Amino acid sequence: MASSSSSVSNSQYCPPWKYDVFLSFRGDDTRNNFTSHLNKGLENRGIATFLDDERLEDGDSISEELVQAIEESQVAVIVFSKNYAKSSWCLNEIVKIIECKEKENRQTVIPIFYYVNPSQVRYQSESFAEAFAKHESRYKDDVEGMQKVQGWRNALTAAANLKGHDIHDR
Repeated sequence: MASSSSSVSNSQYCPPWKYDVFLSFRGDDTRNNFTSHLNKGLENRGIATFLDDERLEDGDSISEELVQAIEESQVAVIVFSKNYAKSSWCLNEIVKIIECKEKENRQTVIPIFYYVNPSQVRYQSESFAEAFAKHESRYKDDVEGMQKVQGWRNALTAAANLKGHDIHDR
């Protein structure tokens, strides 16, 4: 009689992570300061990170390369900064990150609030309100576009409700 305990079903098998950490950030705000220092510190400790390069930020939707990198990362660190919500690219990333977190609860998500308060992200106030006013104006006659904007809002709220870190140092 064969033992069923030695076999693992496909639904339970999770491939090994390709990256330890996926970094989501607004390049103009933090690429050459906080995020680059964080990335270097993680790499110096042998932590495999995915940090997009500037060529990836062209266009409105995230590439398959980024989707795959998010899915293959054990941890997603989201660096919220003043202009984060201006980028539909960043907003699409965060939707994917929250989807991965909620699916099987496999991924850990760590929000970092870089010179913004969690409440600004959670309630889309101040610079986030300005960004969303522009997004809503852009999609005002587009039902699918407005659904996308609502998805961005939901993802921001979900991420801001997670335990995170406020960074206000120089």
